[in-house]
Amino acid sequence: MIIAETISEVRKQVKEWKQQGLTVGLVPTMGFLHEGHASLVDRAVSMCDRVVASDFVNPTQFGPNEDLATYPRDFEHDCKLLEEHGCSMVFHPAVSEMYAPDAATYVEILNDMPKQLCGKTRPIHFRGVCTVVSKLFNIVTPDRAFFGQKDAQQLSIIRKMVRDMSYDIEVVGCPIVREPDGLAKSSRNTYLSPEERQAALILSGAVALGRQMAEDGEKDAGAIVEAMKEKIGTEPMAVIDYVEAVNLDTLEPVSRMEGSVLVAMAVYIGKTRLIDNFIAESGEAGQAGA
Repeated sequence: MIIAETISEVRKQVKEWKQQGLTVGLVPTMGFLHEGHASLVDRAVSMCDRVVASDFVNPTQFGPNEDLATYPRDFEHDCKLLEEHGCSMVFHPAVSEMYAPDAATYVEILNDMPKQLCGKTRPIHFRGVCTVVSKLFNIVTPDRAFFGQKDAQQLSIIRKMVRDMSYDIEVVGCPIVREPDGLAKSSRNTYLSPEERQAALILSGAVALGRQMAEDGEKDAGAIVEAMKEKIGTEPMAVIDYVEAVNLDTLEPVSRMEGSVLVAMAVYIGKTRLIDNFIAESGEAGQAGA
């Protein structure tokens, strides 16, 4: 596996691959990789001739009081996982490689999509996400890019950006990967104490409840959301940021479980903010959030 630290290295290698007629997949990550990331690489390897994974903690998507400085990092472990899963190249740039000191250009969606869900408490987050993903698209020029459904709002926003900016890239969404007990895989799970780790199971429990209600034919989105909130409220360590039902494509709130509905949550367990979700299609639970 190639380890590239500069934009020019990546461009040179990708150009060689494309001259050979090979397809290229991109898996953007912030490192500290786990089985969820590995599943994205596996999917990319199955659909592309060569796979590039980025390993970059992007500063522009962190707010002033967020965990940029303490965000977990383990590049040696990341490389081992990526190589074992067939990744062709990892792009591991310094911040100075990605952002010049006088950088003043951002990519931003100006409708309400970035203001919903996580955007209500993280106002600059998706501007940073769109900017770094756009840069990675320009650097790697992939045929396909792979994102996890756990970050469902991010996935919908990236799809919108790709459409609006006419990127010739297929965006592939991949299912949530969970621990055996149901907790969604996340780099932030390492912040949890043993007691908090147990308490965090309330998120997947609430997802299971909401999904079951949708499968049973409940059409009132508010009833599903309230039932999920009540369940989360039974865990003393849990503090709800939001639980909402929105249209999967526009992220606008919905009152009825009709069409493609994303039911998403963010919950604090102690100081750690965790997210989870499921997707219901025409009143039936979709598999993308499974």
